[in-house]
Amino acid sequence: MTTQTAIPVTPIRSAAPSGPTVRAKRPGGVGRFFKRAPVRVFLVVLVLVELYPLFWLLMGSFKTQSEFTSNPTWSLPEQLNFENYVAAWTTGSIATNLWNSVAVTVPSLFFMLLLGVAAAYALEIMVWKGRNTILLAFVAGIMIPGQMILVPLFTVYFRSGLTSTLWPLIITYTVMGLPLTVFLMAAYFRAIPREIFEAATLDGSGMIRSFFSIGIPMMRNAIVTLALVQFFSIWNDLLIALTFTTKSSLATVQVGLLNFSDEYGSTQYGPLFAAISINVVGMLVLYLFLNKQIMAGLAAGAVKG
Repeated sequence: MTTQTAIPVTPIRSAAPSGPTVRAKRPGGVGRFFKRAPVRVFLVVLVLVELYPLFWLLMGSFKTQSEFTSNPTWSLPEQLNFENYVAAWTTGSIATNLWNSVAVTVPSLFFMLLLGVAAAYALEIMVWKGRNTILLAFVAGIMIPGQMILVPLFTVYFRSGLTSTLWPLIITYTVMGLPLTVFLMAAYFRAIPREIFEAATLDGSGMIRSFFSIGIPMMRNAIVTLALVQFFSIWNDLLIALTFTTKSSLATVQVGLLNFSDEYGSTQYGPLFAAISINVVGMLVLYLFLNKQIMAGLAAGAVKG
């Protein structure tokens, strides 16, 4: 008969020290503040540099003519004079100019994006001989200065009887914006996997249906981004609008701003600043409203896959 010897069990002590635990001390708030102070000062200065011209523009729109000529340029208006906005809207015909700009910009963007996106789809998704040569021809169109073709275009429009309408502006903006539109949209289409369109073809979808059902929805953010870039380019143009505008009733916003100066060189600064403020504030509101779509479109073009 064997006897079993009991083995004493020694309790395992914790490796942690019995004293108070010591935690890593993070840098204090004062040190972190002074460490980031140069960046914050730079951002504050940058914001002031960006906002001061807008503030000066808005304050100038409330000044009278005597305040512009007598007081310093940095002085504030003595009172809020809304008569400048009334004069800009009625006497300055800024309402007509805004309507003309909208009537020119919207059709130009529509034709430019429709033709440009369709051309980029055909050059990147469809396989056919000579597509690389056509794409290089569109890229070469970016390098042609628009100032070189204004006089021949004016001659063609005059002989066609289009100079008394807005069609010369619409046609010119559409054609001059196509090279950049095709080039950028082709780069966006290149980032989309070809297997998506191949699967749609196997399911019985044709090229036109794939373009409207797959291509345009997937390129929505990119189209919005490019549309906004081209919108500002068309809206802020002065040279082309001034060349092909033969009547004051057809003047766009940028051409209409010249109406605040008479033939003797005298400028009504109050209504002029008011008209510019209406234009600038409207553009800022549009940009802030489409800010998320713009960032999404830029990210879609920067990340492939």
